[in-house]
Amino acid sequence: MEIQPLLLQFGGSLLAIFALFALARALRLGGEPGLADEDAVRAAANEVDDGFEATRISISRDGSAALARSDDGRIMVIKRHGNRFVGRVLTSAARVREEVDGLVVDPFEPRFGRVRLRLVDAGTWADAINRL
Repeated sequence: MEIQPLLLQFGGSLLAIFALFALARALRLGGEPGLADEDAVRAAANEVDDGFEATRISISRDGSAALARSDDGRIMVIKRHGNRFVGRVLTSAARVREEVDGLVVDPFEPRFGRVRLRLVDAGTWADAINRL
């Protein structure tokens, strides 16, 4: 019985993929980043808008998004985008909708999209965003 070259190539490629997967797992590469604490949110906010000093922060229960407010009243929404975080400073065009377990923030930027946050203090944030 002779193994066809195409089948041998497929098997070798599949073996190489599994080997790379095992190496990545052993080195603990990849994974999903999260906003674990307020310092992580402050760092992400400062990357988005240099000099943004977050004084009030709420992190979504799953760590995938957060809201940050500065002393001057600006509010930033931060969300996971791939393995990094992106954010937008909200303007008066932003819309917010309260839900049972949190809220949905729409910065009114089509390329950014809506952000769903599961927050304990969702009503307070909704009021603050509506006052912008």
